[in-house]
Amino acid sequence: MRFIDEAIIEVAAGDGGNGCVSFLRQRFRPKGGPDGGDGGRGGDVILEATRRKITLADHSYLRHFRAGRGAHGMGSDKNGRAGEDKIVPVPVGTLVYDHETGELLADLTADGQRFLAAKGGKGGLGNRHFATSTNQAPRRATPGRPGQRRTLRLELKLLADVGLVGLPNAGKSSLVAAASRARPKVADYPFTTLTPHLGTVQLPGRDPFILADIPGLVAGAHRGAGLGLRFLKHVERTRLFLYVVDLAGEDPLGDLETVRAELMAYHRSLGERAAVVAANKVDLPGTGVRLEELRVALADRGMEIYPVSALTGQGVAELMEALARRLETSGRPEGAGPDEDEP
Repeated sequence: MRFIDEAIIEVAAGDGGNGCVSFLRQRFRPKGGPDGGDGGRGGDVILEATRRKITLADHSYLRHFRAGRGAHGMGSDKNGRAGEDKIVPVPVGTLVYDHETGELLADLTADGQRFLAAKGGKGGLGNRHFATSTNQAPRRATPGRPGQRRTLRLELKLLADVGLVGLPNAGKSSLVAAASRARPKVADYPFTTLTPHLGTVQLPGRDPFILADIPGLVAGAHRGAGLGLRFLKHVERTRLFLYVVDLAGEDPLGDLETVRAELMAYHRSLGERAAVVAANKVDLPGTGVRLEELRVALADRGMEIYPVSALTGQGVAELMEALARRLETSGRPEGAGPDEDEP
């Protein structure tokens, strides 16, 4: 399935059913009076957040959602049946905007959270409601009200617990695969990861947490270089950053600084987010010296460093345990868009 993080949909609630004009006709009761029932209400269109979806791909080709209309009222005081509601599942982390005005209508951040996207029309009244002492045989009923119709823009911002950030080929996808059951595409050329990959980590005695491999961070990513501009928004709600650096690279510390600079250029607060460093590819010869250089350089920054090998699994369990401990004391950050003064 393609990863789609934006979609425009049209929602139409059901119209209300019409009220009924009817008079009671029974043997020995020729003038039984009005008995027209009310029309049923129209069904609502409801967006429901679910963790079973991680992309808006379904809504990129299925764009129209319509609820059922209410049934018309009938005689014998029978009201029409209400229209069936239309439930539209969307991923947790979906923002709902009015496409015409740009107004943010809902932020669906919890599994099962619902938003009334379009309200069904009210059913019309039957003629029984209009009987008075001077008009005992009203021939008046009201029509049902039309249901609400609107165009919505959906935007997905992933709600991952740990966001893996780093330069291409740092080993982020491999680390997600080593720590979870996710099986992202992995190769040795830049931009293997073209979409965010998610993996769930389950440790004994601890709550599960979600890892997200965020692709596309290169120098200039906040201005659209590489794949960065499209995916930087997905780090905004990440509770904890895991900087993945390649110890086999020429300048691991410089790579780390490049990634941190891009996050801060996108929004200054991201540079202050709680973070851990994974020094990857420690299994390769000659990486011990660079690991110690990295430790010394980061000693005064309060950033924990964990040597790991995504290939062999060395140190991965210890890293996941450290992340779980950090998550127990960190809250969910507020979303932060790009700084307005950035070009």
